Amino acid sequence: MSRNSAGGRSRRIAVVALGSVSTLLLAGCSQGTIDDWKRAGYPAPSTEEGSTMLSLWTGSWIAALAVGILVWGLIFWSIIVYRRRKTDTGVPVQLRYNLPVEIMYTVVPLILIGGMFYFTARDQIELTAVEDNQDLTVNVVGFRWSWTFNYVDQNTYDIGTPGEDPVLYLPVDQKVKFELTSPDVIHSFWVPTFLFKMDVVPGRTNKFEVTPNKEGTYLGKCAELCGVDHSRMLFTVKVVPQAEFDQHMQELRAKGQFGQLTSGRTTDAAQGV
Repeated sequence: MSRNSAGGRSRRIAVVALGSVSTLLLAGCSQGTIDDWKRAGYPAPSTEEGSTMLSLWTGSWIAALAVGILVWGLIFWSIIVYRRRKTDTGVPVQLRYNLPVEIMYTVVPLILIGGMFYFTARDQIELTAVEDNQDLTVNVVGFRWSWTFNYVDQNTYDIGTPGEDPVLYLPVDQKVKFELTSPDVIHSFWVPTFLFKMDVVPGRTNKFEVTPNKEGTYLGKCAELCGVDHSRMLFTVKVVPQAEFDQHMQELRAKGQFGQLTSGRTTDAAQGV
């Protein structure tokens, strides 16, 4: 291969790389808002606990971007500084190894991984802690293929079907403990704006607590492939004032939906009055 062709190839590689990065940045700028960029693609959190997850997520992206900038810089620096020149003759000096470099690419990743593990474990312990000082308890039953929401303290329930999504009402600024159960297969309870999801496992009760702090209507879904109608396991969450929540509980009782359901069947599954 001639020296001119090698130098030309190096320049083409640099141009293609710069063009690719520019395309990605421009494509990103055309989608979403500045706030979306600040959240690194996460939705705006609707719970007090969401800020902890958002901080971990954006911190991870900042660390990844720093590593990416370092790697890209080294790549372009190598392309430019060590490109073949017209005055070059023969083969460049060949090095068997470089001890400082080898130490660097061993130690730096260990530090990065250790840091990521520490912050992830710290936030996970905080987010999954159940203090049992909740204002409301909701037993979520995931079944093939919809949801039952048992309001434990109010002794009422709501239930959906694949063709009619159920609605989960939550009072704003009240801590809610979710108890997740399933009578059949593994599902996953996910409200994207909670920035949190947890599996619903047969024979096991999984629990977590959140405090919704923004009134509004939010979408929820099953995040675990569970069967033919998995894609229709949708529900809606309404975070409302306490008075509206109490009124909805009265409406459920008026429709005869009192007691608790342990499955997706409304016959011989309701217990209590």
